[in-house]
Order: sequence, then C-alpha cells, then structure tokens
Amino acid sequence: MPTQLLENTDTYIEPPHAIETATSSSEPQESTLGNSKTIDPNAIILAQTLTDTAISWRIHNCKISKKTVTQELPMLFLYHYDSLDDAIKQVHPLTPALLAQFNTPMTAEAAAKLIGITGDLLASPWHVKVIGSLVVFSEALQLAVRLHWTNTGKSTQQLYTKSATEAVTAAFKDWQFFGRIDVLYKNDKQTLISINEQAEGDEPLFTIEPSSDYQFLPATHALVVIAKLEADKAELPWFETAILERLE
Repeated sequence: MPTQLLENTDTYIEPPHAIETATSSSEPQESTLGNSKTIDPNAIILAQTLTDTAISWRIHNCKISKKTVTQELPMLFLYHYDSLDDAIKQVHPLTPALLAQFNTPMTAEAAAKLIGITGDLLASPWHVKVIGSLVVFSEALQLAVRLHWTNTGKSTQQLYTKSATEAVTAAFKDWQFFGRIDVLYKNDKQTLISINEQAEGDEPLFTIEPSSDYQFLPATHALVVIAKLEADKAELPWFETAILERLE
C-alpha cells in the first residue's frame, strides 16, 4: 500500500493497473533523444502522465492567491470610445482632440466628460484578474504537481456584464495554466523524467529525483508540460471543475 502523499487528503488507492497504464502510455517511441541520450523504457514521462485519463488523478488545495474584480480601474480612452453605440459615435465623431487622447488611461466617467456625454451612456467594464494554484496528485504513482492558473495573461480582462459574478463566469470560459511548476515525487521504483525535444543548448532530458520536498521544474520543461495540458484540457475536466468550484 503506498504511503499517503499529501497531508489533509483522503487516502486513495488506485487499481493495480494504474502504474502499468502510466508506464506504458508514457513510454517514448524512440530509445534515444537528441545527442544520443538514452531514455529508460520504463520511465514515467511527466507531460504524458499528467494528461493520461486512465489515471485517477485527484485535485488538492485549489486556492486563489490574487483576485481583482472591479469597475474602478482606468483603461485607454480608445476602448471607452469603441464601446459606444454607433448612433452616439455619429453624434460625437472623433476629433483631433479626441484622437490625441486615444492612448491615455482614464475612468469611464472621465472619458464621458471628454466626449461630452452623460456618464450613463458609457458603460464601465468589469476588470477581472484571478490567479490561483492547485495540486494534482496520484497516490499510486506517489506523484504530486503544483500548477498555477489564471483567466488572462494581461493585467486584467475587461468584460461588459451586469454583475461581478457574471464577469468572473465569462472570464473563466477560457482560463489557462501558466508560470512555474513544482513536482513532488516519492516513488523510488520508477524514474520520472521531463522531455523537451525542442531544447537548444538546454538539457532536453530532465530527471526528477525522488524527494520528500517539492522540486522546481526548469522553465523550458514547464512550458512543455503547460503546452501539453492546454492541448488536452478538454479531456481533463477535473481541473476546470476544481477551479470553478473555488471561484463560487
């Protein structure tokens, strides 16, 4: 019986075939990589294993580290003007003075005064930026991976909705993984590796050694894992379920 990998979680024992499934699905098609690096045929490949739907992955400690949901942030004047109805634009066409302010950040109230209209004719978008993290783990593999997620790579995402709740819901229709990845691996029976076949000058093969502490995955390898997760995200519903539940 595998020892419990994470504290404060219900122990979950996967079927005996779980490790075999991960091993076979992660087995590389070639035994060498790049400069004749030999790959252990029994090694677990991180990106492939994380997206293997035959493994009963569980989510632990999904949390929000930063949350901005407000209508008070300024944005470029051009975005305010573009949000106007066409009928209002015809009455208040662009002038050289307005064009000169296109890249000036301002509130909706300030933009309305500049255009010469009442504030109720210019909607204020919700600015949404949420950053969080979660840990996905498998007791059978003795593997846990900490990932980070957000609704946008920009400073905020602007959404025209009636309420803050609707804005957050709309913002997370296209959420994404990003940033650093930390790996906790306690299995000394199988080698865990990450492969970056596009690495130029960097190590294309990275071995994650068994340890009782999280290890930082090099940035080039983190990008490979994130790309694989994003490509297969529709087949991995447990991530979105955990994130949406946390946002409620």
